[in-house]
Amino acid sequence: QVQLVESGGGLAQPGGSLTLSCAASGFTFWAYHMSWYRQDPGKERERVARIFLGMQKEYADSVKGRFTISRYNARNLLFLNMTRLKPDDTAVYYCHSSYDDDYWGQGTQVTVSS
Repeated sequence: QVQLVESGGGLAQPGGSLTLSCAASGFTFWAYHMSWYRQDPGKERERVARIFLGMQKEYADSVKGRFTISRYNARNLLFLNMTRLKPDDTAVYYCHSSYDDDYWGQGTQVTVSS
C-alpha cells in the first residue's frame, strides 16, 4: 500500500530557505514520476515541481529559479529545496507519485512570515 510522508516544513522568514523531504513506500519508487504540490486554504492545489524517471525536472513559473526538486532512489526519498522564500509560498506542501493519482499524504505546513 502506497505511503508518502512529508516532513521539513515550518516557519521561515522572507528570503529564507527550507528543505522538505518525502519518504515513500509501498511501490517501486524509482519507476514513477514524483511531484511536489502545494495548497493554501481557499485555493486550488497546484503543482510546483516535478521530477521524471530520467531526472528531468520542471517547475511552476512562480518557483522557477528558487526551488529545486531532487530524488534519492536508493532510499525512496524525494526532496524540495526552497530558497528566497516569499509570503506567497505559504501553503501545505504535498508530495505525489504518478503510481497512484488519488493518494495524498498528510502534507507539511510551510509558513513564510516576518
